[in-house]
This record gives sequence, structure tokens and C-alpha cells, in this order.
Amino acid sequence: MTTENGRASDEAQIHKLIEDRVEAVRDKDLARAMASVGPEILSFDVVNPLRYSGSEALRQRAQAWFSSYQGPIGFEVRDLSITAGHDVAFSYSLNRVVGTLTDGTRIDMWWRSTVGYRKVDGRWLTTHEHNSVPFNPENGKASLDLKP
Repeated sequence: MTTENGRASDEAQIHKLIEDRVEAVRDKDLARAMASVGPEILSFDVVNPLRYSGSEALRQRAQAWFSSYQGPIGFEVRDLSITAGHDVAFSYSLNRVVGTLTDGTRIDMWWRSTVGYRKVDGRWLTTHEHNSVPFNPENGKASLDLKP
């Protein structure tokens, strides 16, 4: 049974995990970005393929993403909600990335994110991620220009 104090402590730990990962993305620090990712993670991202399975696949995806930007990446998490149980938790938020790609293209986009966590040996790990953008049913294209 999880007490309110225990739940608040777990939610605070997850909040810190998210803050650390945001800072790592901004700095393009791959080791810090991957520090809380579980080895069995399953990730559904906004880019192909349909899924990334395992931390090594996610590490390769993050490395490719980081190296596609000139300089630092602007990264923001908004409207974050965290719910924690005894050994599982989830969060959802709206996330934003801003920056310039190596080809000079300027990116400023929002997406939806839902993340699952498991507590393993007393430490919270990210074990599932689902990032998505809505699409326009009239033309089938992703709606990358939406803002909250």
C-alpha cells in the first residue's frame, strides 16, 4: 500500500528524472539523457519506425536526433501530470522542441507525450514512451504547427 507521503515522494523523484532528462536534451548530453531509461524500454516516437525496442535502439535514435541539430536544442515540457503507484507510474505532457537543423531548417514544434515508469531496486526507470502529433484527416499530414 502506498501512503500519500510515499506517493508524493515518488512523484517528486519522477519530476526530477524528467527535469534531468530535459536538461540533458538541451545540452545534447546522450549519457545523461539515457541515465534513467530502462533496458527493456519500448518507445513509440513521432518519427519512423513504428517503435524502438530496447535502450540501445533508443540511444541510437537520441544520438541521431541530437546530431541533426546545430548547437543546443530548445526543449520544454508543459502541462506535466505525474501519477505514481507503488512500483509503476505514468506522466503525460505537451512537449516542445525549438532549434536549427544542420541543414539550416528551423524547427519549432509541439507534441504529446505519455511516459510509463517502473521502480526497479528503489529507482524509477522510464520503460515506455509514446510521443505523437495529431494529423489533419483532410490531407493525412501531421499537424506540426499546433500550439497549446
